[in-house]
Amino acid sequence: MTIALLDSASLYFRSFFALPESMTAPDGTPVNAVRGFADTIARILTDRRPTRLVACLDADWRPQFRVELLPSYKAHRVADAEANAEEVPDTLTPQVPIILELLEAVGLATAEAPGYEADDVIGALTAREQADPVEVITGDRDLFQLVRTEPTAASVIYVGKGWAKAEVLGPPEIAERYGVPKDNAGPAYADMAALRGDPSDGLPGVAGIGDKTAAKLITQFGSLDALVEAANSSSRDLPLKMRLKLKDAADYLAVAPKVVRVATDAPVELSGPDTVPATPADPDRVAELAERWNLGNSVQRLLKALPG
Repeated sequence: MTIALLDSASLYFRSFFALPESMTAPDGTPVNAVRGFADTIARILTDRRPTRLVACLDADWRPQFRVELLPSYKAHRVADAEANAEEVPDTLTPQVPIILELLEAVGLATAEAPGYEADDVIGALTAREQADPVEVITGDRDLFQLVRTEPTAASVIYVGKGWAKAEVLGPPEIAERYGVPKDNAGPAYADMAALRGDPSDGLPGVAGIGDKTAAKLITQFGSLDALVEAANSSSRDLPLKMRLKLKDAADYLAVAPKVVRVATDAPVELSGPDTVPATPADPDRVAELAERWNLGNSVQRLLKALPG
């Protein structure tokens, strides 16, 4: 028994760019993201066989609490500054409601938390899970911070190179890949990510510190907090040049962990039970959506993948 937590936006964005926009409904609306997302869920159900599944959503793709801490957070992705709207392809936006309608008709749960990102929803659901192993399915490396062994195992199914090349990553794999301690791989990855930064999220990091140096420092000192304390106390375990780099980035390091770490206390709201249904909740509505939006074999593959 496992619970699959889907980073929905990550998955349907990838579907949108992987499939041609020539896949359209009779009214001309592109449905490439819908069909690709349905196919992805079918593959998840077939290959991973989760007993529970939640499609996690962004209620706020750029939460205010993160922007207040670090104004550069995702700033380069803002299309409308007043509305704080994300720059999303015009032909993708109309497909998201169709995806949500299809999930509801099939009977698959969705979840979101007002004022939080899907990452936070996934983090909160992982943190509260005490019964089943967790599989986080995403194309976003930020969620590597959630891998764990207790109280239940949590791993990431990383689909950055597509489902055919999906990687199953737990603490040993994250430790080996990034050089962080295996017994603390998830939190150590988050600290390493804060230290090195991430331009794609508007995180500047500490100048001159990349993956390898960040991992080495976190492994040596145990945590980012301990590293900063060592720099502030002029520890001889840190070369002067490194101490100066860390002190120059003091303002950033004071807020970065709160920006990078997922909010495991996010107030998650689920649409309904997360058990994967044996059969679709509303077969007639599924059929109507499939016909109206020309979803063809994608819906059939999704229905066939249900355990019933």
